[in-house]
Amino acid sequence: MNGILIRKERKEDHQEVEELIRDAFAKEEHSDHQEHRLVRELRGLDIFLPELSLVAVKDGRIIGHILMTPVRIVNEKTSYPSLALAPVSVAPTMQKEGVGGSLILAAHTKARLMGHRSVILLGHEAYYRRFGYKRASSFGIRLPADMPDENAMAIELGEGGLRGIHGTVEYPAPFHA
Repeated sequence: MNGILIRKERKEDHQEVEELIRDAFAKEEHSDHQEHRLVRELRGLDIFLPELSLVAVKDGRIIGHILMTPVRIVNEKTSYPSLALAPVSVAPTMQKEGVGGSLILAAHTKARLMGHRSVILLGHEAYYRRFGYKRASSFGIRLPADMPDENAMAIELGEGGLRGIHGTVEYPAPFHA
């Protein structure tokens, strides 16, 4: 994107990122408006992957953020690693400019290079479909009972990344708070 740098989030970015997240979700009706808290708590976990907390910067200002966090897909026999994409935040003045899409694609690339095979999310079906996401249920994957199936999405980061995998996604505790 023109004049936009995507890089790993730094510790000194945390406050600016939290303010960005609050602003990005302020008018979102399908939000508990606690996404900034979720990100803060996920950063404090042992499983936090700083390489998958990315920011978009333009003119020295953070205009976007994305976070991917390890999760497990669990069934009666075993469990499989995956990533949860949550949240994607873009400054209100920069929404619908491709910033979120650029962050998603950059995070997919980084996750793939790190050896991750899939990503799960809860989001707007029409938006995420353009990046290759499909209903998680088409892979035999369910989100916890309180999350709507039509908004549960998954993507394979490589050919067969979810082949033979089925079960329910187990999220880290901050997702349940």
